[in-house]
Amino acid sequence: MPIQKMHLTEHLDELRKRIIYTLIALIIFFIGSFIYVKDIYAWLIRDLNHKLAVLGPSEIIWVYFMLSGVVAIALTIPIAAYQIWRFVKPALSEKERKTTISYIPGLFILFIAGLSFGYFVVYPTVLKFLLSLSEGQFETLFTSEKYFKFMINMTLPFGFLFEIPLVVMFLTSIGIINPMILSKARKIAYFLIVLTSVLITPPDFISDILVTVPLVILYEISINLSKIIYRKKQKEQADNEIKMEQVSY
Repeated sequence: MPIQKMHLTEHLDELRKRIIYTLIALIIFFIGSFIYVKDIYAWLIRDLNHKLAVLGPSEIIWVYFMLSGVVAIALTIPIAAYQIWRFVKPALSEKERKTTISYIPGLFILFIAGLSFGYFVVYPTVLKFLLSLSEGQFETLFTSEKYFKFMINMTLPFGFLFEIPLVVMFLTSIGIINPMILSKARKIAYFLIVLTSVLITPPDFISDILVTVPLVILYEISINLSKIIYRKKQKEQADNEIKMEQVSY
């Protein structure tokens, strides 16, 4: 199938349509999450040994909005990915369309995997370390807003970071990046990974390693996946050129 050509105004109209569809999905998921937010709240504090306090009535609704928003974002990921695919679809060949759409379920799975890593590994480790600092010295009192902000800061970024391999595969498949660029940027990427790990974890070596190592592994996986996609794409282009030459003769 030939690649479709669109004018700038058509691109902008299409982009607006995709953004609107994504926002509608986000709002629907937010409303649905808010209906069950008390159950979500109860599940998240099920193992907490401290009672959560609120400093005012407005803080309760703010916490509920915050939790509903995170759930809505997680559920909107595949919808947003599909809308992005629909937007770039006219610029892709038939084979590229079939390949790239298969990434959408993976994006959602990796996002959930990242959230799980942050929630079950990073968050409890960091929380335990911080509580150990106040043991015997301070009376620990958590407010709902600060507690859930802390939890979200320790989990949500990993949801997006774990999607890096598939995002790299997608960008490689449509020709925006290639493995050579990623390899050259390895030192800068490692520096940013270490810096991110130091900023979001307590000042101890174990926590830094706990975050740095998975992110480094993800980056290396991304490079290798990009190489596979790039070689496959180069081979297909070479085969197409050979076929064109044979036809011309």
